[in-house]
Amino acid sequence: MIQAGRVCIMGVSGVGKTVVGSRLAEVLGVPYLDGDDLHPPENRQRMALGIPLTDDDRRGWLAAIADRVAAAQRTNTGLVVSCSALRRTYREVLRGGDPDMIFVHLTGDPALIRQRMTTRVGHYMPATLLDSQLATLEVPATEEHAWTYNVADTPESIVAHIVERLGA
Repeated sequence: MIQAGRVCIMGVSGVGKTVVGSRLAEVLGVPYLDGDDLHPPENRQRMALGIPLTDDDRRGWLAAIADRVAAAQRTNTGLVVSCSALRRTYREVLRGGDPDMIFVHLTGDPALIRQRMTTRVGHYMPATLLDSQLATLEVPATEEHAWTYNVADTPESIVAHIVERLGA
């Protein structure tokens, strides 16, 4: 449907980036990339141990995601990617892959997010890192043209609103 667009679903861990991103990609008929899959083993190990990542830790990871975004842009292929993209500088790295990338910021009550993190199974990111992620988060500024959705809404509702805004 929207073969030329690239969309990044962003936010702190536990907001539902993977659920919203994969459902959006399915509805749009485009590939989905979970940015977490590109973390090097060292990053995953640090997070699993409850150690927050530094900007240096994230540099190569963000570049790898931007490379995938750039490849999709070069081939005019749609792509939905989930990535925390917590700081504006991180989003700028990702936009280096496609200056027209749309960012969808998922946000919500920290208590709800923490509850989600403590009940999910098989994820390396412990709920103890939520506070550091919230402290790192730079909410997208108006000029970044990011769309914000509260995760108290259902993933289906959020996806429907995104699809409507995309005109897909």
